Amino acid sequence: MAKILKRESLGRQELENLVALALDEAKSLGSDQAEVVASQDAGLSATARLGDVENLEFTNDRGIGITVYKDSCKGSASTSDISPAAIREAVGKAYSFAKFTAQDPHSGLADAELMATNMLDLDLDHPWDIGAEQAIAMAIECESAAMAYDKRISNSEGVTVGTNRGTQAYGNSHGFIGSDSRTSHSMTCIVLAEENGAMQRDYHYTSSRVPSELDEVESVGVEAGRKTIARLGARKIKTTNASVLYIPDLARGFIGHAMGAITGGAQYRRSSFLLDAIGQKIFPDFMQVQERPHIARGMSSRAYDGEGVATYDRDIIIDGYLDSYILSSYSARRLGLRTTANSGGAQNLLIPGSDTDQDMLIREMGTGLVVEELIGQGVNGVTGDYSRGAVGHWVENGEIQFPVHEVTIAGNLLDLYQRIIAIGNDQDLRSGMRCGSLLIEEMTIAGA
Repeated sequence: MAKILKRESLGRQELENLVALALDEAKSLGSDQAEVVASQDAGLSATARLGDVENLEFTNDRGIGITVYKDSCKGSASTSDISPAAIREAVGKAYSFAKFTAQDPHSGLADAELMATNMLDLDLDHPWDIGAEQAIAMAIECESAAMAYDKRISNSEGVTVGTNRGTQAYGNSHGFIGSDSRTSHSMTCIVLAEENGAMQRDYHYTSSRVPSELDEVESVGVEAGRKTIARLGARKIKTTNASVLYIPDLARGFIGHAMGAITGGAQYRRSSFLLDAIGQKIFPDFMQVQERPHIARGMSSRAYDGEGVATYDRDIIIDGYLDSYILSSYSARRLGLRTTANSGGAQNLLIPGSDTDQDMLIREMGTGLVVEELIGQGVNGVTGDYSRGAVGHWVENGEIQFPVHEVTIAGNLLDLYQRIIAIGNDQDLRSGMRCGSLLIEEMTIAGA
């Protein structure tokens, strides 16, 4: 049997050395500016279905990307070969490509004085020492708990246990070089149930940067089973206008449409339903959207953005009013503004809620729809028109009555955002946006 050679992972210092080598080469060729990203990514993913292994995957990827600027022209190249000769060749290719691109006065590095100098330890690196056998055993145990929840659960789409550790170094010709390592771990269970010839599916998952903070294996399966059984007997409803409650998993996506509309790219391309909206009232008075990049173990925490700019706490929505866009240095220059340290996206958006939990919000809504799954991509980022297929539960007299399917919820986001009347305290911490259940006073619900 042939011997399998295991490729050693690169550490932060090794990646920083590769970045420095590429930057030195770019300088020697005569580039005006340059930036380099070197990365190492390793992970394990195991999927079990119906008590057996369905998929087992190990990844160990590395690469380096180089961008050079010459006379306001930009050239880029990348390689997975990290030998010095290959890196020098990639830098040479990037430099030569810059000769063929159009000049862009807005291109180039972020301003030197904005570079991060305090490399904060945000406690993002917590490797999981788990092998394939243990991951498979956990997946099978989780699925078994889901299948045992109710005899009507008849099939499974599998349970996946995954772990990943990524290390990245970024540097540029301002003299900035920084690096960090971050981990992510997860377990996802999907099962199907059948009753009277009708089938339903649902799922549950847990994720964290720290393996010990994942939900218990059995509880993930049980919750997936509970949610699936709760969908059995789903009905259609007549078209109506009523309150809509988004669960936290979906509330962040609903607010995320606004965050996408205020990115620099959407603004300078003039393709946003919130065009030139700084200072405008987008949400109700109680609504705040805060960016907090330095939360320990946060899913989107960063000491510096993708250009080396130091990140900082700021408020994007204040008392319902839009106070700031989400900008990289390039989009900021296009708009005549200053970068908000968001090259690569926003970091840990927090939407504070009330003291009200989801059950209380359901009682408060009286009659309406609790949305638990959205289907389709019916959102127009230019006009704000919103139309999504929805699955959930119907509420009357403040109590859940029956599951609902085959409905569409619709409106225009500019109007719907003003109709938000409450946000719950049940924040979902599993992503880069933390938002609780979100109650909208009225939406069009199209049914039978």
